[in-house]
Amino acid sequence: MNILVTGADRGLGYGMTRILLEMGHHVWAGRYMPEWTELDELKEKHGKKLEIIPLDVSDTESVKRAGDIILRDISYINAGSDDETEAGIGIKESGCLDMIISNAGINGKLSGEVPMESDYDYMMRTYNINSLGAVRLVEIFYQMMKGSDVRRLCFVSSEAGSITQAWRNDNFSYCMSKAALNMYVKLIYNRLHPEGYSFRLYHPGWIRSYMGGKLAEKGNLSIDEAADIAIRYFMDDHVDESELVMYGYDGERFQF
Repeated sequence: MNILVTGADRGLGYGMTRILLEMGHHVWAGRYMPEWTELDELKEKHGKKLEIIPLDVSDTESVKRAGDIILRDISYINAGSDDETEAGIGIKESGCLDMIISNAGINGKLSGEVPMESDYDYMMRTYNINSLGAVRLVEIFYQMMKGSDVRRLCFVSSEAGSITQAWRNDNFSYCMSKAALNMYVKLIYNRLHPEGYSFRLYHPGWIRSYMGGKLAEKGNLSIDEAADIAIRYFMDDHVDESELVMYGYDGERFQF
């Protein structure tokens, strides 16, 4: 399959990208932090199966430019080009985008958020990345998926975005941004699922990742463990899609 992964520089996004490449898929990896070189190492190993593209989901123009790159890559194949060097990638035979994994996100606690003393600028930034980032991706990329038999839209969310199961009394920006993401996914599920698009809304659990700015020492799952579980769920063709449900890494179903 041809798959786009956002937030692929490190953490869960990088772990999922690595697994997808090992499975033989072609991946466009959205890079936000060029100073992180792990993706370059994957490129050396997997060659044309990996295309690293600059991508800031909080910036509409950045997402559009990424869309232009992927559309160019797809167009080479659909035009019947045999010049893989010119095309620059090893796109799979479907000639379209099969799956989007919307993974890029930030943790509102990075702002030093204090309950009842919110940093409004950072709240807006968190919302712009965690919520509107997914909106930009879908609106710019979904039509590139129309020729696919899969047409799968995957979203990394959080139980923190469940209103009915909310237990926190702080971290407003992160929880609110994930609740907004969940609502958006529900709306586009209502719109696009009847057209043959498939959906995965996922809570990856507490991961020892970089959400706090450095590799966390605490968490239930390592990056590799979390990535393996996430990919198995995203690739599962037997998920009941008669209704939209957010599934957790341990199989728990979360209400909105």
